[in-house]
Amino acid sequence: MSTADQEKAGGAPILQQSKVKVSLDSKFSKLVLFLRKQLKTDTVFVYLREAFIPSLDDEVSVLTQAYGIDGKLHVSYAMTPAWG
Repeated sequence: MSTADQEKAGGAPILQQSKVKVSLDSKFSKLVLFLRKQLKTDTVFVYLREAFIPSLDDEVSVLTQAYGIDGKLHVSYAMTPAWG
């Protein structure tokens, strides 16, 4: 299980839930779908390290291992392109 901390940018609304537990064997697309539902939108830009958008097929475990901090994956989201 990995925890994803979300930070908003680019005019995106703040979510009530700032941390989400995601199974390590999940694809990144699962986290993006969660954000789309919470934000009630079809378009959301999701970034790691406020720099790049990972592939939707990337596994959360690989992203957490490569880019996580203390076992947590810090994710930024925006309604319009913000970084990268």
